[in-house]
Order: sequence, then structure tokens, then C-alpha cells
Amino acid sequence: MNERLKIALTKGRLQDKSVELFEAMGLDCTPVRNPGRRLIHALPNYPLDAVLAKAPDVITYVEHGVCDLGVVGKDTILEKGGAFYEVLDLGFGRCRFALAVKKGSDFYGTYKTRRIASKYPNVTRAFFEGKGMDVDIIKIEGSVELAPILDLADGIVDIVETGATLKENGLEPIEDVAQVSARLIVNTASMKLYKNEITDFLARVERELEGRVC
Repeated sequence: MNERLKIALTKGRLQDKSVELFEAMGLDCTPVRNPGRRLIHALPNYPLDAVLAKAPDVITYVEHGVCDLGVVGKDTILEKGGAFYEVLDLGFGRCRFALAVKKGSDFYGTYKTRRIASKYPNVTRAFFEGKGMDVDIIKIEGSVELAPILDLADGIVDIVETGATLKENGLEPIEDVAQVSARLIVNTASMKLYKNEITDFLARVERELEGRVC
């Protein structure tokens, strides 16, 4: 291999889990583990440069071809969309989108138009369109659990891991919207231009993932 690929990693937990995966594959990720203020890091023993970015930007960089690959949550893919190949479910960062309401409330037992608060309006819209339901969607940037408590909304669509935050705020999940985990994405042009390099990297990832299942 002579072409150095660039992979955009979602900062935070997905970055840490990506590093664990790459190290298990034999890649030296010392520069990424000790990044300082640098945002691009060359791996010493494999022709791969890691670019550290926020989740929506990972998709932007891959879609525009400035990064060849990316690791990003399915939640961001569902919300933002884009033109790229989604090639592997990496199996970490597992959680789910869920519809949650005030405990004991009858969300579906009324004909009125429901108001739904969410940080993910596109995911929410697609979910209710699939049910043939008209809803008013209110985009919330912060703690979306506040919306039903303050009677701003009848329910919320949000990422749920343990459900503890919902419970503490008197809410309960009543329906799963979508399952979420980290995905490996590839730029469409890079897949052709650097087919051998990308195929080699994907094969290494797949071997490690298969080994974890066995």
C-alpha cells in the first residue's frame, strides 16, 4: 500500500472504541490516544491518518471526499443522510431511538395532532410518516425530557441507553424507533480510486469483528 487513507472518527466514546478496535487489529494508535490539540494523526505502522471530528462533520468530510472513511453512529446517519457507502456495523456504541411519554399517559388514545419534541426531527418525521400519523415536531437542543414535563409536547423521540434519565423524569419508553450502533462509512469515489487499500482495511476490520463473535 502506498496511498495514505484518511478516516474521520467521531470524538468521544466512538473515538475511544474505534481506537480499541484498531489496536486489536495491530494498528499503532498512540498518536490518537495522546492527541494534544492536534486534530489529524498519522498512524506509525499503517498508511492511515485519523481525523478527529464531531459526528455530523464525519459525514460531511466523507461525503465530500476529504476523508475516505468514517466511523459514525447510525443515529447521525439516519438524521443527516448523505451520499456514501455504509459498509460495516462495528457493533459498539449500541443504543436505540425510542418514543417516550409521561408515565401512564395514553399517547395513541386520542385523535388530536400530537406534538413531539426531539433533537432528531428527520428521524422523528420518518417514524411517524411510516405510521401514517401527522405530528407537530418541535426541535429541542438541550434536555429533551423537559418538553413533556412542561407540557410543551406529548412525547419525545430520543436516544435511550439504560432509560434511567427517562425514569427519573417521570417518562417511559413506549415504542422503539430504530436501533443504533457505530457504522463504518466510505466515500463513493474513494471506493473506486483506492479499492485495494480500502479493501485491505475493511478485511482487517472484518477479521477482528468476526474474531470477537467467535
